[in-house]
Amino acid sequence: MTTMLTLKKAVDAKTEAAMLTTGQKNQALNAMADALEEQTAIILEANEQDMQAAKGIISEVMLDRLRLTGERIASMAKGLRDVAALPDPVGNVLETFTRADGLKISKVSVPLGVVAIIYESRPNVTSDAAALCLKSGNSCVLRAGKEAHKSALAITEAMRSGLARCGLNENLINLVEDTSRHSAEALMTAVGYVDLLIPRGGAGLINACVQNARVPCIQTGTGICHIYVDKSARFDMAEKIIVNAKCSRPSVCNAMEVCLVHEDIAEEFLPLLYRALVEDRKEHPVILKLGERAREILGDRFNCVDAGKDDFDTEFLDYVMAVRVVPNIQEAIKHISEHSTGHSDCIVTEDEADAELFVRMVDSAAVYVNASTRFTDGGEFGLGCEMGISTQKLHARGPMGLRELTTYKYVVRGAGNIR
Repeated sequence: MTTMLTLKKAVDAKTEAAMLTTGQKNQALNAMADALEEQTAIILEANEQDMQAAKGIISEVMLDRLRLTGERIASMAKGLRDVAALPDPVGNVLETFTRADGLKISKVSVPLGVVAIIYESRPNVTSDAAALCLKSGNSCVLRAGKEAHKSALAITEAMRSGLARCGLNENLINLVEDTSRHSAEALMTAVGYVDLLIPRGGAGLINACVQNARVPCIQTGTGICHIYVDKSARFDMAEKIIVNAKCSRPSVCNAMEVCLVHEDIAEEFLPLLYRALVEDRKEHPVILKLGERAREILGDRFNCVDAGKDDFDTEFLDYVMAVRVVPNIQEAIKHISEHSTGHSDCIVTEDEADAELFVRMVDSAAVYVNASTRFTDGGEFGLGCEMGISTQKLHARGPMGLRELTTYKYVVRGAGNIR
């Protein structure tokens, strides 16, 4: 099936999507979750084919993004059920007022229409995106990367069978067959078909969409996330937060990439950090790319290299981290302002005044005090799951859930009023 035919099917289905009752949506989401669990073996077989084809082509940490397990499929099904349990975002009266002449004006939430999502090697995005689009009254067009296409197809077919089980149009959820750049370009330029395009992946994909899209596009995902260790920080807390933020899953956009350390504590703290990230991690020691002062402190140790000119502007998505010593919190904030992608940034401190200054001055979608950046996630923020993390400011910012997949219209009720 051509990409254009897929788009036409989605457009034809969007009216039905908008007309679904809350009960119909929830029934469908639960049926889709059941179908995922029932077809776990089929999905895992497809994923294994993707994994075998990708070995030697993508990195080990990116293979982890691609890998599905029974537990991960169960988590995907839970995400569908969690979305079913959330309030319906459609038809809510956001504001209302009545004019002196009796004219009543209401602002009411409505679906966007057709939402297209281009993503790369994370098969779970398939179910997350479909769930959020369905609950928000939209039809969706999914375009997975070639590395994940077989997995995405198996997941999509399972969910479509759940829709059919409920007597609903299977074309509420659509997967583009073509995984070449031509299909991505077709979605970017599908004026009159796509109401919102969401790229979810690396900087290359996001930049291509932002630069070339002729349809409305949300900039998501790229995360050069910082953790600044203030002079008053508790070392045990800072170490625990950094290890989690860097190492729990380094291939995701909310993993930290840069550590900034106040110079007053650097000589004592950096050796402790080196132990936690390198010496204590025999299987996956972190490569530390050191700024000048950090290099002076740590010297010529294993897995330490000099930071290059681009290392503080790189989303490594791997067991790699850039480290810089800064003279004060103002310099830390300045560095983040110049190098952050506006995703998630954190301060570890016991000084409330410094915490408030950091929160006020760091202009990112999520700003943390004494907590790992890994919490920037739709599920963790109570959204059920997420469409992506928006790093822009218009329409949506941060984890995108149901509300961000709606727009609004004004409903005006009169009794023969004229102007």
